[in-house]
Amino acid sequence: MDRLQSDIAKLMRDDWGRLLAVLIGNLRDFQFAEDCLSDAFSSALEHWPRGYPRNPQGWLLQVARRKAISRLRRAATRTKARPDLAYLMALDAEEIESEHDIPDERLRLIFTACHPALDPKTRIALTLRTLCGLATPEIARAFLDKEATMAQRLARAKTKIAKAGIPYDVPGPQAWEPRLTSVLTVIYLIFNEGYSASTGEASIRGTLCDEAIRLARAVHSLCPTDPEVAGLLALLLLNHARSPARLDASGTTIPLELHDRTRWNHGHIREGLAILKTALRRGRPGPFQLQAAISAVHAEAADFEATRWDELALIYDRLVELVPTPVVALNRAVALSFAHGPALGLANLPEGLEHYQSFHAARADMLRRQGRTSDARDAYDQALALTRNEADRLFLEKRRDALI
Repeated sequence: MDRLQSDIAKLMRDDWGRLLAVLIGNLRDFQFAEDCLSDAFSSALEHWPRGYPRNPQGWLLQVARRKAISRLRRAATRTKARPDLAYLMALDAEEIESEHDIPDERLRLIFTACHPALDPKTRIALTLRTLCGLATPEIARAFLDKEATMAQRLARAKTKIAKAGIPYDVPGPQAWEPRLTSVLTVIYLIFNEGYSASTGEASIRGTLCDEAIRLARAVHSLCPTDPEVAGLLALLLLNHARSPARLDASGTTIPLELHDRTRWNHGHIREGLAILKTALRRGRPGPFQLQAAISAVHAEAADFEATRWDELALIYDRLVELVPTPVVALNRAVALSFAHGPALGLANLPEGLEHYQSFHAARADMLRRQGRTSDARDAYDQALALTRNEADRLFLEKRRDALI
């Protein structure tokens, strides 16, 4: 049973967004679709011990549709936003031979969730909830919100989409502009969720990285001349290229300075560099292009010592102007610490990140390199207290324990 629960949990992580996107297209109601899919996963826990289905994704989609049919039959009234029974029953009659027969509606889901009728924060939160299946507490933590506040925000967004009759589609080019920034941000966050999780969970959520790259390619095909779309795709490819070298045999994070660069995906690097070069020629560098340029500097260095840190510091200077956030300022401080010494890095650490693990980890490393052993140990302890990722915890403990 434990193995079965593990398999179902993995399906939920890997296929939730794809299945939910199809159901939202069928039912035209975010919350209704989410409830029916949740019921289908609950049914899997009940029925699959008696026999694992040949096509688990198809089984889940078919059961979710049948749950919707049952709910609609029991309902005294039906809102116009929900489909009629004849439509759903026709869908139910179609046999789903394999998971490849399930249409991919995820890009449509992102553009719907990123409608300009919703505020930017809500667009991103709703997409993370529906497409990635992130729990409300996880999304609340990402936005530094209270769980109850985020739950209310998500509920209001689903209601607004239903009441306003927001179409479930990829709009034409004339409607891209108000949504595109949110769409790109969502794809970037999907990648980050997979990238950060994959360090601690091997390949369990690594599929999110592949999904984000696939979505970035799809948007790039829609907007081939937009330099920021190209910048995002280049950024994801260049970052994902380093994934094979991120963990050692014990599952401990390997810092960039110790990466075996022969293990990097050089096909991704070549593609990312070519896409970035074309984007930068357009002369409109934006945040994603600048971040991709930072990744490109790392990708082009033969080893850590050959990294052009002065150039990185200059790129971060420009990025801070465009995105004046404490996290960007922290990354700039790290670049300065390698370009001009840890003292300058420490002097440029931003305020307001006392509860951010990476702040304490970066500060600890600068103190370690400065020879301030006692202060470095305290900073490592602060970072460890905020670490939820097992791979990072092992790395930080190793660095702290090596202090003498």
